[in-house]
Order: sequence, then structure tokens, then C-alpha cells
Amino acid sequence: MSLYTVKKIPDTSNYVRLPQALFDQFSDYHQISLGTEICNCQIKRTKEFQTIYVSSAIWERLGIPYESKVHVIPHEGILHIGPLVGIFTAGFTGSIIRPIGDRTLFFAKLLSTEKKVGAFTFIFGANHINWESGRIEGLFHSTDGWRKIEVPFPNVVYDRLPNRKTENHNILKNIKNKLQHEYLIPWFNPGFFNKWEIHKIFSTYPDVAGFLPETALNPTLDSIKALFSKYNSVYIKPINGSLGLGIHQVIKAADEEEWYCRFRKDEKNYLRKYKTLESLLRQQFQKETLEGFIAQQGIPLFRVEDKPIDFRIHTNKDETGIWQMSAIAAKVAGIGSVTTHLGSGGIVKTVDEIKKLIPVSYNIVEKLEEVVLVMSHILEKEIAGTIGEIGYDVGIDKNGRIWLFEANSKPGRSIFKHPKLKDYDQLSRSLPISFALYLTKRSIYEPEVLFQ
Repeated sequence: MSLYTVKKIPDTSNYVRLPQALFDQFSDYHQISLGTEICNCQIKRTKEFQTIYVSSAIWERLGIPYESKVHVIPHEGILHIGPLVGIFTAGFTGSIIRPIGDRTLFFAKLLSTEKKVGAFTFIFGANHINWESGRIEGLFHSTDGWRKIEVPFPNVVYDRLPNRKTENHNILKNIKNKLQHEYLIPWFNPGFFNKWEIHKIFSTYPDVAGFLPETALNPTLDSIKALFSKYNSVYIKPINGSLGLGIHQVIKAADEEEWYCRFRKDEKNYLRKYKTLESLLRQQFQKETLEGFIAQQGIPLFRVEDKPIDFRIHTNKDETGIWQMSAIAAKVAGIGSVTTHLGSGGIVKTVDEIKKLIPVSYNIVEKLEEVVLVMSHILEKEIAGTIGEIGYDVGIDKNGRIWLFEANSKPGRSIFKHPKLKDYDQLSRSLPISFALYLTKRSIYEPEVLFQ
């Protein structure tokens, strides 16, 4: 669908002037909409080919934030322009220079894709909503920096709450519920994945069950010993952990008289030795049970310079609602690190760089893409809510077998610091806005399907 530039003209009338091609189709329309705001209007023609002129009176009533490129979605006498996409988050600082603290740059880059997609995109939180007026004081970003503009409630909300604790706040849960069910605004990427829930889901699908490490929930000394009867190392992870935090690797010495634990604490990597597995668990976790954790078999991964590597892969839904792989890169663990996370000293390499260092299959990208797309379809089907993006941590062992370590509903973007991943960076930033366009159309054309 073509993009049109929407421009304001100083006119107190209620005219909207359309290019000839649009005028021929919609000259009998009498309303125009942005987000949840609708205004009556009179349609006239303009000689401009790709420009829509809106009188200043209607411009103000609709709350159009600025002149930009937009889509036109016609339906039942209403010309919907936009979409208007709100990104919901928390942690605002009150500063207009760094309004979201350390995540300000992340959101600025995310919003920078709006012109390419054709949308108005802003971030907002609980305190920016005025329920009485039906308006939001959104934070928009341009080359001139951040500015606050009052706009209607959006067509779609993209959930980027920073963590589980914030997400479980009653005020934020009530906002989500109200916008979804009272205003019928599509909301995508709700919630954070639970490692055990993901494991259970995939275990029931033969196509992907073979990619799962053997896993024990709420592991006991006996269940961990059972894993060690088959494997030389075991990973113990918090079910709701992220960024590699709280992960411990337990290694059994060849003579079984000593046990080693690798972990990260206070931004340092540690390796400790214990005489028994019992003393290791007691000292490292300082609790009688490991409730809220899982234990998984260790995988003998491909290594570069004796450091294990795995792959971070992003999948996104696009403007047609179809899953695609939007990014892939390898992560090499830091010296002595329990994981490959960049925060633990890991480094990023492109797949082409990795292919020169280890004997992976020539079509490894295609194989990994096939796996994560199957997984994305499964999670979309099994998890409540609308999912638009997923990040996967996937490993390959020395026999070429693929293993899934984690699926993340709100993947980070640290891998894109690699200079050769710029194309992936742009694609994975623009696709959530493209998917918001898809959801906007569905909410206009098929609301009974979207909100059933």
C-alpha cells in the first residue's frame, strides 16, 4: 500500500484534500480518523500526487502530531490515517533529554523507523494518560530530540515494560486491561516467558522436542545427581531469569572427588571448587530447596579458542502478520564466563565470521531459521495474548545437533553493536512497527476476529 505525506493547511474549514487516485475512490467519505479520534470532514481533490492536505481545524481536533508519511486505511465511510502506535513502558525520569534513563537510546532507535514504515510512533507510561479527555501526552523523537505531544489513544500498543516486577504492578495491569477491553485497542508482546512453561510447551511438539536439553523442575540433590549420571555438567537456572543472571554451571571432575561451580556475581566471573555436590548446592544457593529453578544437561558446544559459542536469533511478525527471521548472530563466551551474554564478557560475531573458525554446516543459517520459525508458530498458538517478536538462544554441539537454551518475549539488542549487523538492526527495529500496522488493519476490518 502506498504511503502519503499528510500536511496541514491554515484553514478553519473541515476540508481534507486527497490526491486524485484517493479522491476517485473515497469522495463520498465524510469522516477521518487518527488513533481512536474521529472527525467529520468534507473530501476535496488536490493536484498533488502523494500528499493529503488537512485543514488546521481538523488537524487540531484529530491531534496529528506533525507532518509525516502515513498509510490510509478506508473502511465504512472513515479514512483512517496512521497508524498511531503507542509503546508502553515504565521508568520515566522526568528529563526531556533522557526521558527513559539508560533505555533512552533504545527507544530513540525504535522510533526512528516510523517514517520508513509509515506511522506515528511514541512512548508513554501510566502518568501520561488522561482518561477524561481520551488523550495521551506521548513522547515523540526526531532529529531535534524528544518532545511531548498530546495525541489520541493509539491504534495499537506495543508492550515494552522492562521487567516482571513492573509488569505485575496493579496499576499497569489495569491500564492494559482497560485499553484492551474497553477501548478495543490491540496490545502485543504482553508478558515474559517462563523457562519451564516454554519447555513444557515444546515438549509436546515432536518437531521441536528433540531440540530441548533434559530438564528438571525445582531440582533436588537426587535429580541433579541423576543428570550427572548421564552428563559431565549441569546448568542451574532461575525459571524467570534473564540476561544470564543467576545461572550456575556445575561441573563434575573426572575422578568425581571434586565439584566445580562457575557463576557470575557483582559483575565478576567466579569458579569455585567443592568436595561434595551437597556442599556446593548448600553454599551457592544457601537454601534447602531449589524451588523456582530448573536444572539442565550441559551441552558440549562448538568452541572458538576454547570458548563456547551459541547463537542469538530474533523472529518478528511483519506487515502481513507472517513470522520471519529478523536477525542472527553468534555469541562467544568471555573468559571464565558461565554464559555467552555480553554482560558477562561475551563478544558478538557474524555467522560468516564463525564459519571461518569452526566446521559448522554451510547451510546452518537456513537450518536455524527453519527451527526458530516453527517454534515461533508454536508459541503464538500456545501462549495467551498477541506475540510479535521473540528472541532465541540456540546452541550447536560438536556433532552438529541444534539445542534450544532460551526463548525471550522481549529480546535485548546488545548483539547489534556489531558493525556488520546494521541491516539486521534496522530490520528488527522496523518490524514491530510494521506488525502494528497489520494489527491496525485487523482491528478496523476484522475486529470480531481480533477481539474474540
